[in-house]
Amino acid sequence: MQFNQNESVFTADGKDAGHIDRVVIDPQTNEVTHLVVRKGFLFTSDKVVPVEQVMPGPQGQIALQLDSPQLAELPNFAETQYVTIEEGKGNGSPTTVFAYPPYPGGAPLQSNFGPRLVKETHLNIPDDTVALREGAKVVSRDGTDVGHVEQVLTTPPDDQVTHFLISRGLLVKEKRLIPVGWVERLEEGEVRLAVESSTVEKLPIVEPA
Repeated sequence: MQFNQNESVFTADGKDAGHIDRVVIDPQTNEVTHLVVRKGFLFTSDKVVPVEQVMPGPQGQIALQLDSPQLAELPNFAETQYVTIEEGKGNGSPTTVFAYPPYPGGAPLQSNFGPRLVKETHLNIPDDTVALREGAKVVSRDGTDVGHVEQVLTTPPDDQVTHFLISRGLLVKEKRLIPVGWVERLEEGEVRLAVESSTVEKLPIVEPA
């Protein structure tokens, strides 16, 4: 299966679920575990969808085995909360300290009085996985920017990643397939390769289908 960054996703009842924003990968096994599907533009909602609920749709689209209500019940990708800091505990002062907001729904205000709060963000993806971001930068061993991730290619039955399709250029893009075995480190915004840029340049350019 191919996961294109920004590709449209549809629910089992034919509704527009949004588009692929991130592909969650386990770097130890190179398996795709989840997709982060983003819906909306101004007020976005990012849902974490298990890859077992994803299947190829018509005309190469991505379809879900979930209907719209079931998709809405899935956890959000990121959840933010404000946690009280007890005096004398923790490793030094927090980066951002807040007091309770003066009115419901208001943003917490910085203060030296009253309960002290710190903002915490939790990602609802499995431990030790990486949510590869749309257009993540690909860097060779010698530090050269060789392109950006455009597509993640997997093979059944475990949706194990085999290649990353990367592109480089503005008007005329050169696209190449990077074997997953060349990846040294995977981060949400960067794929670090274990090979030199000269090795990447020797890969054949992928012609448009």
